[in-house]
Amino acid sequence: MSVDVKSLIHEGAALTEQALEELLPSAETVPASIHGAMRHSVFAGGKRLRPLLAYQAAVTIAGALPAGIARLGAALEMLHTYSLIHDDLPALDNDDLRRGKPTCHKAFGEAIAILAGDALQTRAFEVLSGLDVPPEATVQIIGLIANAVGTVDGMIGGQVLDIESEHQKPTPELVMAIHRAKTGALIRVSVVSGGVYAGAALEDVARLTLFGCKAGLAFQIVDDVLDMTVDSAHLGKTAGKDQATEKATWPAVYGIEQSQRDAARLIEEAFAALDPYGSRADGLKAVARYLVERKK
Repeated sequence: MSVDVKSLIHEGAALTEQALEELLPSAETVPASIHGAMRHSVFAGGKRLRPLLAYQAAVTIAGALPAGIARLGAALEMLHTYSLIHDDLPALDNDDLRRGKPTCHKAFGEAIAILAGDALQTRAFEVLSGLDVPPEATVQIIGLIANAVGTVDGMIGGQVLDIESEHQKPTPELVMAIHRAKTGALIRVSVVSGGVYAGAALEDVARLTLFGCKAGLAFQIVDDVLDMTVDSAHLGKTAGKDQATEKATWPAVYGIEQSQRDAARLIEEAFAALDPYGSRADGLKAVARYLVERKK
């Protein structure tokens, strides 16, 4: 059955936006500066794709969207936004533009931006601790997400590899390690945690993990290609940054055409992991397809 992915994205984003609005302190809550900074970055736009992956993974397992899962989606989005705030800082990628708007440190200063990222991370785990699932599922989800954000094959570790590899000749092994950790880990865990929320068994977790690994890598390959082929106005962030800083990217190793072929192949391999779920996985497949066919 054909899936209207635009409607899926719109509905998922609306669900996440509502949860974020409820879970984040208002811009007037003291201290107002940090809450304003948190909301500036969280509500700067974006399609809320990581929460959407969690929602559709849950549908794949349960056949319908479980009640209360928007809190998980909101926590994932808080963690993603925290990573973007810190990634944009002068000490890291030093970017002025994010989602077409001034980055957090440009709008609020470096000190508040650092603290806003910290605050979003801690609020995310506070939200995760109160998920409406059995305690063992809550503990499993928190463990999975903490690992995916951490230093060993996680987002922070990937960021370190990315920084330390600048101005070095990229190798296939290095690029794979960076992509699987820096971006891929949070995409993978969004899928897996959504499945666990919906009651996934061990074999389900294994299938969703395989799917998430391949889809996450494909997403970052496409992101690398877009950085080289799309201008800043369409991209919503500063284009050409990867080349300018000589970052280890997939196109730097394999070229743009091979990178596009690799992303398409990875998505097909990801889909194969979902074969046992039949049409219940159509939404998850549609979102993954969108990840590699997007133009910005």
